Amino acid sequence: MSLLILCVLITLLLVIRVPIAFAFIGPSLLYLLTNDLSLGLALRLVAQSTASFPLLAVPLFILLGTLANHAGIADRLFDFALALLGRVRGSLGYVSIGVSVGFSWMSGSAVADAAALGKVQIPAMLRSGYSKKFALGVTGAASLIAPVMPPSIPAVIYAGLAAVSTGALFAASVVPALLMALGLCVVVFLWVRRDPNIERTQFSGARVWETGKRVIAPLGAPVIILGGILGGVFTPTEAAAVGVAYMAVLGFAYRTLKIRDLPKVLTEAVLTSGAIMLIVASANLLGYIFAREQVAQHLSAWVLDLTSSPTVFLLLVLLLSLILGTALDAIAVLTLAVPILLPIAAVYDVDPIALGVLMILSQMIGLLTPPVGTVIFVLQAIAKARMSEVFWGALPFMVPLLLLCLAIIFWPDAILYLPQRLGL
Repeated sequence: MSLLILCVLITLLLVIRVPIAFAFIGPSLLYLLTNDLSLGLALRLVAQSTASFPLLAVPLFILLGTLANHAGIADRLFDFALALLGRVRGSLGYVSIGVSVGFSWMSGSAVADAAALGKVQIPAMLRSGYSKKFALGVTGAASLIAPVMPPSIPAVIYAGLAAVSTGALFAASVVPALLMALGLCVVVFLWVRRDPNIERTQFSGARVWETGKRVIAPLGAPVIILGGILGGVFTPTEAAAVGVAYMAVLGFAYRTLKIRDLPKVLTEAVLTSGAIMLIVASANLLGYIFAREQVAQHLSAWVLDLTSSPTVFLLLVLLLSLILGTALDAIAVLTLAVPILLPIAAVYDVDPIALGVLMILSQMIGLLTPPVGTVIFVLQAIAKARMSEVFWGALPFMVPLLLLCLAIIFWPDAILYLPQRLGL
């Protein structure tokens, strides 16, 4: 009964829009007090949850994305992609996806991607005759590539929770992220092929050359970061630190980043990192309560009675992840669900890397679904749009993402090929 009351209290707090971390902490502390458990235990659990060397990569990758944003890297990628694809019908849709792929190698965050690229891409699409729904939808959906493509912040957190190799999870995420981009391009093609109002620009080899030279150095960042991790030169945390230094040097060299900008950059990174770590800490406290109440064992027994098929189990994981993603932040869902689902996955002989890619990808869909979709709120603010416009614009782009989730469920070994080949 105490666990039921705990869940009801959390649900009520989320309904009245209490921040997720505080909605977890308050009822959890009440549970500890009513069960004669020390508040010192809560303090210890909260402190231990973030005292992790792998998790140190999270604020560093956030700082890397913030530096890339302030250094104007997104603008350079946008100019190059537009010069390359400008004459193609629906070019700005493809440009949006291509730039998101390029920027994702540096940001690792859908919110950072949507904020950095939405300010450039949405006004450009509206000026060129694209509908507002299309501009919002493709920008929001393309931003979801960033948390899947390495260096992915959710992947770092999942790897720490599941005690798996971050490098292996990064390697397994590359192909799904590229397939995401391909699927979104198909939706763009189908959407714009009959729209005569869309403007196109004249192709210029000289412009491609000029804008291409401006992106060579920024594209060195993913080579250094991922090459270092996958090649065994750096740990993810060390690679993130090297990436931060490299991006800072680029920003100062381009004169788009100045000393006086550093307090603002650091403040943004600290606020984002603090919010994520507070969610991780609060979810870890709630996870302790679930472990004490043997939620994992009860759920495992129920699932095993329900089915003996690993495919059906993964379908249930997808359904659960999509439902939770509409109400909770992705980091909170991962922190809560991974300790419960991982032992059950082991019984079904499901690889934890495949499970991680599936959970991360399905959670990204939740960023574009109300009521908690954070990317929706970012695009609302940028385009002065209604939530319904963002959601309905993004809905067609969710179809290839769901199909990709199903592909991972039915062919999980396919995404394990690259990490196996790399010996990770």
